[in-house]
Amino acid sequence: MSKTVQIESPAQFNALLSSSRVVVVDFYADWCGPCKAIAPVYEQLSAQLSRPNIVTFTKVNTDTQTQIAQSYGITAMPTFMIFKNGREVQKIRGARAKELSAAVQMLAAEADSDGNSGGFGEASSSTSGTWRGADLPRGYHDVSDQVDTRGLDLLNSDSELGGVRALFDASVPSSIGSGKGKGKASGAEAKSDWVESDVDEQLMLYIPFQSMLKVHTIHLTSLPPKSEDDDEDDEVPMRPKTIHIYSNRAHNLGFEEAEDIPSTQSITLAPGDWDEKTGTAKVELRFVKFQNVTSLVIFVVDGDGEGEKVRLDRVRIIGESGEKRDMGKLEKIGDDA
Repeated sequence: MSKTVQIESPAQFNALLSSSRVVVVDFYADWCGPCKAIAPVYEQLSAQLSRPNIVTFTKVNTDTQTQIAQSYGITAMPTFMIFKNGREVQKIRGARAKELSAAVQMLAAEADSDGNSGGFGEASSSTSGTWRGADLPRGYHDVSDQVDTRGLDLLNSDSELGGVRALFDASVPSSIGSGKGKGKASGAEAKSDWVESDVDEQLMLYIPFQSMLKVHTIHLTSLPPKSEDDDEDDEVPMRPKTIHIYSNRAHNLGFEEAEDIPSTQSITLAPGDWDEKTGTAKVELRFVKFQNVTSLVIFVVDGDGEGEKVRLDRVRIIGESGEKRDMGKLEKIGDDA
C-alpha cells in the first residue's frame, strides 16, 4: 500500500504541515506527461523514507486543489516542494529525479537528527534557520514568509538598535544564547537583532502581506535583560502588556490616530503568558475577524513594569495563506526544464 497522502483539502494540508517535521509535496496534473514519468520515482522515495510525524510524502492535484496551488505560486508541473517545521526549504521545478532524491534524502536525515536533539521552542538547524518560540495550533502554520518586508514600518523605535526587519529574522534571537537577554551583535557596525521603543513605551508596527491571509495567532518574543539591582528597574526595557491590533490598513497609523480608531482586537498580556525559556507569548486572535487580511498594525500601548521602554525580539504570524498576487498560467515542464 502506498504511503503517499493524497491531499483533499487545504485544511488537511495545513494539518500535515503542523504535525510532520518534513513534508514533501508533489504538485501534479493528470494531463501532465512528465508528472506521470517521475511518479514511480516519487512513490519509491515515499516507500523508503516515509515515517509517521517525521517525513510525510503528499500529492496535490493542481486541477482539483487550485487554492493550494495558488497559495504556493505553482505555475508549472511537476513542481516539488519540501517543507521543514512548517516552512518551505526547497522548490524543484520539473521532473528532476536525481535532484529530488538528493534533496529529500538529505532533509529526511536532518529530520531524524533534529528529533534526537533538544532546543528552544522550534528553533531549527542552520539548514532552515527557522525560529519559532511556541507550538503551532493544530491545522495552522507559520506564514511569516508572506510578510512584505519592503513595506514594513515601525514608529518610535530606537535607531541605535535593530531595525524593523530584525523582528522577522528567521534565526534564533541572540539573547537566547546570552542568558541575560543582552544579546550580541557581530562586527563593528552590526546592530542588535531586537527593537526597543525610543521616547516612551509605545511602538506602532505596520505589517503588509504578499498574499491574502487568515490570521489565527501572533507569536511575540520579548527577551529583556534581567535587572541585577531593583533600584534600576526603570532602566530595563519591558515586555508588551496592552496591544491593539488593526487589520487591512493601507498604511501605518499615527499614535494619536490609533487612539481615535476602534481596534479590530485588543489584548492584555499577563506575566504568565510569556514562556520562561523562549520569552514568547501567543496572542490568540478572534479568527472570524481576521479573514482575508492584507495587512496588520500592531500598536503596543504600554509595557508590563516600571520601565520607560518596551522591547520586541521577534514576531511570527500564524494562520493560513491565501491567493498570491499576479498568478501566472499553469504550464507543463518536461524533463529538461
